Amino acid sequence: MTIPAAVSKKIRVMVVDDSMVARSMLIRGLNAHPRIEVVGYAINTLDAKNKIPQYQPDVVTMDVEMPGQNGIEFLKQYLPAHPIPVILVSSLNLKVFDALAAGAVDFVRKPDGTTSEATFVAALAQKVIIAASARPRTAVPASASIQPGGAPIPASAAPNLGSSANLDRVIIGLGASTGGTEATLAVMKRLPADIPPMVIVQHMPPGFTKMYAERLNRLCAMEVREAQSGDELHRGLALVAPADLQCRVVRIGARYTVNCTPGEKVSGHRPSVDAMFQSMADVVNCKMVGIIMTGMGQDGAVGLLAMRKKGAYTIGQDKESSVVYGMPGVAQNIGAVCIQASCDNVSNVLLRHLKSLG
Repeated sequence: MTIPAAVSKKIRVMVVDDSMVARSMLIRGLNAHPRIEVVGYAINTLDAKNKIPQYQPDVVTMDVEMPGQNGIEFLKQYLPAHPIPVILVSSLNLKVFDALAAGAVDFVRKPDGTTSEATFVAALAQKVIIAASARPRTAVPASASIQPGGAPIPASAAPNLGSSANLDRVIIGLGASTGGTEATLAVMKRLPADIPPMVIVQHMPPGFTKMYAERLNRLCAMEVREAQSGDELHRGLALVAPADLQCRVVRIGARYTVNCTPGEKVSGHRPSVDAMFQSMADVVNCKMVGIIMTGMGQDGAVGLLAMRKKGAYTIGQDKESSVVYGMPGVAQNIGAVCIQASCDNVSNVLLRHLKSLG
């Protein structure tokens, strides 16, 4: 039987890493995957600029720290004119988020002794497959202004919502995956300091959710921190679900807290957007808003539908602005979304709804 070309065509990958040991591991591991072919490698970003036109890869994997021009500067200079999905292969480092802001699609953490080479390669291969169908961003989001002394000023945060008691009885849930770190920031940085409480699930490896929460806290008007069990939800606070734990909203009388515990994966993930959204549908008896952003797969769609059936206002990121229109696309298709909006307009849609409640 003849396999259709669209099915049999392998994803062409180029590996960019200055370490011969790392390159060998990546090339060997990715070539072992039946859907992936490593077509070439580069030892630094200058080498990559010369070889990408030659090899014409579908996806590039790239180290962040390399001699000469680093991966971040390469992305800033190269991607606007030559959009190509880039996956970062990085250590536990804040610079990952700078590279994602510069247009990288996703990242995977280099083996550090806590995970096996096989586990690392499997995770990378899965991200390569997702990235091959991703829509790379070509525009770099506007950076936050810097005050004297280096403290960031939140970019374009909206005026405060005011003291309406109705807004004290609203909880917002937001879920995202591939492309979501910058999409979520694009929403959050346009929201006011007194936003109703938010719970955020972003698929991310252990170690990175705390750094991500700290980054949001620096760049946004509200307080943002990594969630811990028992944290009480209140206006002006956004909690980021910790990696490798399920984060659920819990009601204690008239108060709401979060519970972050080990447990089985839900919809293939831990933390899971579905687990968080479903907990809101189950226990929240005040006004709710659910927001589903860019990401591969369908995590969050069923939970968002459960929220909508309980009266929640639900927002889905549109296809045109999504890096991967998987999660929001499934949510739209099953009727879980009240309204779709571009990444840059989600905050406006949210604030318009909140003002109607106040």
